[in-house]
Amino acid sequence: MKIEDVEGIGATFAATLTAAGVVTTDDLMERAATGAGRDKLSEATGISGRLLLEWVNHADLMRLDGVGSEYADLLEAAGVDSCAELAQRNAGNLATTFKELDAARPNWIRQIPGEATIAGWIAEAGRLAKVVSH
Repeated sequence: MKIEDVEGIGATFAATLTAAGVVTTDDLMERAATGAGRDKLSEATGISGRLLLEWVNHADLMRLDGVGSEYADLLEAAGVDSCAELAQRNAGNLATTFKELDAARPNWIRQIPGEATIAGWIAEAGRLAKVVSH
């Protein structure tokens, strides 16, 4: 996926990242998945390590089938910041949390995923290698 597909990376940040050789979400994961990698990329771009970590977490979640920027945002709002974290969650509890988040911010998410979809994400997350370290 293009780096701009990650929520919060607009044209300005995308240009800065591209100049540093980060063009895709895979590039971002490769370069900023570790603390040391984020430090180097932060030094090269002037983008804070905290912001890079947020974007890496979104890119990590976007590895899941059916999870784009919008659902990565929803997962983050529910307290899930990585696939490793998602693999430990309960689909029913997350479905309830998603409904509560949607009620608090109507029309924020076009369609709240159902429990079966969430269960599929959890299963897939459990099969994926842990990539991000904090």
